[in-house]
Amino acid sequence: MSTFTARMRKSAGLFAAAAGVATIGAVIAPTAASAATPQEIAASIVPANQLASFSNIISHESGWNVSATNPSSGSYGLGQALPATKMASAGADWKTNPATQIKWAYNYMNERYGSPNAAWSFWAAHHWY
Repeated sequence: MSTFTARMRKSAGLFAAAAGVATIGAVIAPTAASAATPQEIAASIVPANQLASFSNIISHESGWNVSATNPSSGSYGLGQALPATKMASAGADWKTNPATQIKWAYNYMNERYGSPNAAWSFWAAHHWY
């Protein structure tokens, strides 16, 4: 094995370990201890052609922090629901479950704007949605 290949495998192994996955040869597989990130959960819920817009909004609104709270308005969670209790319509575990918050935010974007892409267009023009 060349020095370059060995370094690449070592780098991939270090990166994978930091991400909570195990490397098996050249294959990277999830470890038992790793849990899906909110971004990974969103990718499994939001259609691919809407995901970038959804991600942009969530990144700006909460930084992907499930318990993000706006100190002035009280809006809460990934999608910054106001009032926060609106998210209960997506599940009783709305305060802590990223999947519940993502489902609520995706539904909100669809109902209010027609899609995450349309919601992002609005957000880009107004810096809120």
